[in-house]
Amino acid sequence: MILNQDAAARKSEIEEKLKQEQETLSFIRENLEKSDQLTKGMVSILSSFESRLMQLENSIIPVHKQTENLQRLQDNVEKTLYSLDHVISYYHVAKETDKIIREGPTGRLEEYLFCIARIQKAVDFFQDNNPDSPDLNTVKARFEKGKELLEAEFRSLLARYSKPVPPILILDLIGGDDDLETQEEVTLEHLPEAVLQDIICISGWLVEYGRNQDFMNVYFQIRSNQLDRSIKGLKEHFRKSSSSSGAVYSPAVQNKRKETPTKKPPKRPGKDDVLDIEIDSYIHCISAFVKLAQSEYQLLTEIIPEHHQKKTFDSLIQEALDSLMLEGENIVSAARRAIARHDYSAVLAIFPILKHLKQTKPEFDQVLQGTAASTKNKLPTLITSMETTGAKALEEFADSIKNDPDKEYNMPKDGTVHELTSNAILFLQQLLDFQETAGAMLASQETSSSANSYSSEFSRKLLSTYICKVLGNLQLNLLSKSKVYEDTALSAIFLHNNYNYILKSLQKSELIQLVSVTQKKAESSYRELIEQQIQTYQRSWFKVIEYLTDRNMPVFQPGVKLKDKERQMIKDKFKGFNDGLEELCKIQKVWAIPDKEQRDAIRQAQKKIVTEAYRAFLQRFANISFTKNPEKYHKYKPEQVEDMIEKLFDTSA
Repeated sequence: MILNQDAAARKSEIEEKLKQEQETLSFIRENLEKSDQLTKGMVSILSSFESRLMQLENSIIPVHKQTENLQRLQDNVEKTLYSLDHVISYYHVAKETDKIIREGPTGRLEEYLFCIARIQKAVDFFQDNNPDSPDLNTVKARFEKGKELLEAEFRSLLARYSKPVPPILILDLIGGDDDLETQEEVTLEHLPEAVLQDIICISGWLVEYGRNQDFMNVYFQIRSNQLDRSIKGLKEHFRKSSSSSGAVYSPAVQNKRKETPTKKPPKRPGKDDVLDIEIDSYIHCISAFVKLAQSEYQLLTEIIPEHHQKKTFDSLIQEALDSLMLEGENIVSAARRAIARHDYSAVLAIFPILKHLKQTKPEFDQVLQGTAASTKNKLPTLITSMETTGAKALEEFADSIKNDPDKEYNMPKDGTVHELTSNAILFLQQLLDFQETAGAMLASQETSSSANSYSSEFSRKLLSTYICKVLGNLQLNLLSKSKVYEDTALSAIFLHNNYNYILKSLQKSELIQLVSVTQKKAESSYRELIEQQIQTYQRSWFKVIEYLTDRNMPVFQPGVKLKDKERQMIKDKFKGFNDGLEELCKIQKVWAIPDKEQRDAIRQAQKKIVTEAYRAFLQRFANISFTKNPEKYHKYKPEQVEDMIEKLFDTSA
């Protein structure tokens, strides 16, 4: 019973669910039918829209194409009108630029170049499109006129503003001391900046558009003249300053120099300051040329095209360089003439110049880089000429010392230092300031293998050998000259004075160090020579002192009466001494020994020798009666003899 009830309930539940599912299915079907209807409606609408779009497109495309064709036609018309205006403008260029071209570029360079550019375009147009047109000739002529006026403006600006550099500024430029931290670099402004920019602009146009190189010739001619005038102005400054105050240096650097080109060469025997000033001037001009040429090249690189710079610079410096080289050759020629006259001191003018030229040569070579070989060789040629002339002078001077004639009238009467000696030593001393230069001169004439490996040591040895040669020649000549004197003692005094002068001069200067390079014992050799002459001189007193000796004299006993012959022998002794003493003092009083130390030493030695012998002589005959008039024979006391000897070699006594 219970089972039947459960089954009935289960059936009833299933039936209820089935009913619900059926209702859901019916709902879905209804919705699907509605969806189909909506889809059909949408398809119908889209089909209608597509049809309308196709109709619209078929209407618009022809209109668009027509509009595009109209736009193209309008562009072509505008281009044609522009081209017509452009072409027509070329026919008006000559007229429109006439006034500006005629008035020239002065003060309006930018506007002027703009006009030239218009004319050039017109020329190009007519040449390409209408070469037979008379308008072509018109614009061509206008272009050439414009170019001509630009060239004239280039020349005018350059000539108007190119001024010689003032001498004081040049001296500042070359005279500064590089070692001074406070030294300001001196710069030159050859042209005002605005003018320089105009010149650069014109130069660039003439090269690029003017197809013109003539302006480069104009440039080097004007700047060459300016460079030459600058150096000549410096030379004139030296001439005027030396004739007035003698101050030729810039105040800015007067106290900043060490051994710069301003150092004056040493004085030469018998010469005044004129030659020194000429040498100093030339040395300054050489330095000025280097600095000014460097500055000119810097300026040139801004104006002249690169591939023309070296050639233009070469032309620019020729006038000034040739002038300096000619002046140098004139100095060499003057030295050669002096050598021919045996005036060897004149060749000393070459030494400071040659020294400076060789010091300056590296800068010279750097400045002349890229110039022609003939230009580069000018300075080396001058240096070689100076070295050859200087070497010849040195050799001939050495020979002249050896061969100086023994003229009696030319010998010092008092036996003092000969002019040949003083001149020879002075000449050698003046070589000290130019040791390397003189050594190089001598080395330049050497053909040995050692000369090929030139060094400062080799040069120093050559100079030492040369100085020793001169001194050797001088010694031989002095020995020959001394024989002119008839008095052997005076001959000895003469040699003593000259040898002593040579030794003291060597010791007071660096000459002794140079001599010792090849002759280690030079000092001791001269001392021996001096001592030998002193001994020779002292022998002149032997005949006087001989009277004071006991030679051939008997021994006298005090109180013993002397024989007449013995008395006479003693009288002769006294008389011989007195007469000899008086004669020697009279003669030797006028002789000279300039060196006070030597004079005092010789006097002192002579006083000691004579007075010691005289005192001993007086003592031997003090108690021997040999005359009734002893004062007649005993004329001098030992102190008086010393006073007489003390007055020897003293012409003022």
